[in-house]
Amino acid sequence: MAASKRLTQLVVLMTTVAALGVAGCATGLGGGTYQRTEARRAMTVQFGTVESVRPVVLEGTKTPVGAATGAALGGLAGSNIGKGRGSVAGAIVGAVAGGVAGAAIEEGVTRRQGVEITVRLDDGRYLAVVQEDEGEQFRPGERVRLLSDGGTTRVTR
Repeated sequence: MAASKRLTQLVVLMTTVAALGVAGCATGLGGGTYQRTEARRAMTVQFGTVESVRPVVLEGTKTPVGAATGAALGGLAGSNIGKGRGSVAGAIVGAVAGGVAGAAIEEGVTRRQGVEITVRLDDGRYLAVVQEDEGEQFRPGERVRLLSDGGTTRVTR
C-alpha cells in the first residue's frame, strides 16, 4: 500500500510540474508582448485610424503535455479499480479518458481573449490584426501605429 501511495504522489508531482510547464509556454500575443527573438529587430512602422474593434477568442495550446499528463493520471486512477484483468481494463479506460480530459483542460487553461482591430492606413488600404486583449481598449477613430517585421504585425499607440 505504501508503494502505491508513493507512486500516486510521484504522479501528482509530475503532473504539477508538467502543468506549470504548459502554463509557462503560453506567451502573450498582445501588442505590448514581444518574444525574446524579436528584440533588436528592425520593424516597419505604419500609421492609421481604427475603423472597428471586435472581441475574438485565441484558442489555447494543444501540445502532447496535457494529454500525456491526463493519460498518466487516468491510467493510475483506473488501475486501482478491480483486480487482475479488471485492473488492466480500468487502467486502459482511465488512460484514454484521462488523455482526452487532459488535452481539453490544457486547451481551456491556455485560451485567451483577443481583439480583431481593423485599421485604415494613411495610404487608404485596410489591415486587420488579431492580437491578445491586453486592455488597451482601442476605439474607432483613434490614431494608432502598426509595427511589422514581415511575419508579425501588432497594433499599438
